[in-house]
Amino acid sequence: MLAESAGTPSDAEILTRAQSSRVYDVARESPLEFAPLLSSKLGSDIWLKREDQQSVFSFKLRGAYNRMVKLDAAQRARGIIAASAGNHAQGVALAAAKLGIQTTIVMPVTAPQVKIDAVHRFGGDFVQVVLTGDSYSDAQVEAAQLQHTHGSVFVHPFDDIDVIAGQATVGLEILRQHPEALHAVFVPVGGGGLLAGIATCIKALRPNVKVIGVQAADSDAMAQSLEAGERVALDEVGPFADGTTVKQVGVHTFELCRRHVDTMLRVDTDAICAAIRDIYQDTRSVAEPSGALALAGLKQYVAVHGPCEGALVAVVSGANMNFDRLRFVAERASIGEQREAVFAVTVPEERGSFKRFCAALGQHSVTEFNYRIGDASSAHIFVGVQITKREDRDALLAAFKEQGFGVLDLTDDELAKLHLRHMIGGRSTLAHDEQLYRFEFPERPGALLRFLEHMHPDWNISLFHYRNHGADYGRILVGIQVPPHERAIFQQFLGTLGYPHSNESDNPAYRLLLCDSDSASVDA
Repeated sequence: MLAESAGTPSDAEILTRAQSSRVYDVARESPLEFAPLLSSKLGSDIWLKREDQQSVFSFKLRGAYNRMVKLDAAQRARGIIAASAGNHAQGVALAAAKLGIQTTIVMPVTAPQVKIDAVHRFGGDFVQVVLTGDSYSDAQVEAAQLQHTHGSVFVHPFDDIDVIAGQATVGLEILRQHPEALHAVFVPVGGGGLLAGIATCIKALRPNVKVIGVQAADSDAMAQSLEAGERVALDEVGPFADGTTVKQVGVHTFELCRRHVDTMLRVDTDAICAAIRDIYQDTRSVAEPSGALALAGLKQYVAVHGPCEGALVAVVSGANMNFDRLRFVAERASIGEQREAVFAVTVPEERGSFKRFCAALGQHSVTEFNYRIGDASSAHIFVGVQITKREDRDALLAAFKEQGFGVLDLTDDELAKLHLRHMIGGRSTLAHDEQLYRFEFPERPGALLRFLEHMHPDWNISLFHYRNHGADYGRILVGIQVPPHERAIFQQFLGTLGYPHSNESDNPAYRLLLCDSDSASVDA
């Protein structure tokens, strides 16, 4: 199934195949769009190659169709077998329906549902989908067995010369659309078909233009292979950038990238999420994680090398994003963009501590605030703070320490960002006489700090949870320790706050999960 190692064709042959390819039977020449906001922010001339605007929302239909349209009648009668993490599958499905070829596509069970549904939609009655394994490489093993059993023609997602030539048309379009000075083109990499094709054509026609591959740090088979001088097989690949989760790159793609790629960059999940947001802000389109890889690498490149002479192009390779992932992307984008810092702060469990804590925050908006009383002498607070630059993070650390607070910077702590932020709390024997209330307030800068300043100093806060989710109203859950004989005064205080509120002290979930029976407070 893998491409034969008898030799990779010459650059001239691949260029000729790309120039004569049949991709425009199904693909469009995607726009190369100037990105004004990114250009202003990075101080460079930034352009986005919008392959997410293809009919299958990725570049993959180019290579798949270019391979399948060249099959003769006997080959078409045998049927097609393909393996894909999702985007290649959609291209194969579309080509199968257009050419009338019965096709089986093997996909990993981790493929986003939006991609699986699209394969069925594009392929119709001509396509059968088989789900197996956790990565493209696992799907490829199953496809090999099916090919052996049924004698179908395998359409490789990247290690096939006609597939590479089809993807290379992206590079030809970039050169045609931007005849002015180009500094570098950034390309996302999984198995390497897109990078190999683009690099071969660009180096053949304008060798002074840099071609830079970008991979997720936990799916970096091409980067490791080029560093080792031979193809490296990864044991595991990360699932986030699912369109590039390849354990081993191809024979041909490795050879072509070895010849022509100037360098490889690795980016982490937070940087990818920040790039998704950047693309949205300039285009109002949502790229999938693999589709934003190239821009994440471009930003990293500019951060190291500074503004560049000549344009920088990032290939936005796809937009097949599961809607359910958007919450995670939004959660992590601010950290990837250095716009949110996350801290664990320890303050004395005494009157005035919260006011000093607010003073240390200064004018920064709070994005998250989690606290549960658990110690008679000190309070541990998980807090997210909006920042504009790395120096703000350092200044906040210094401000907390100046107040005498213990502080841990958790901004780069994966455990804290993924799990611990959602696990603050639990039952507490110290939360006696606790009243649990939900509050709502208009979400605007400084609103949370103003809410905290209005809290009555005579009652201790025993629980606090807030997270800014971009809604028009902020929602806070607060536990306040109010002795029974002060409940009437407490109700008068609530009336003076001016915020809509609801008493949740008898909520069954709270009583079960957060309320210690020995310290439970029952309204008179």
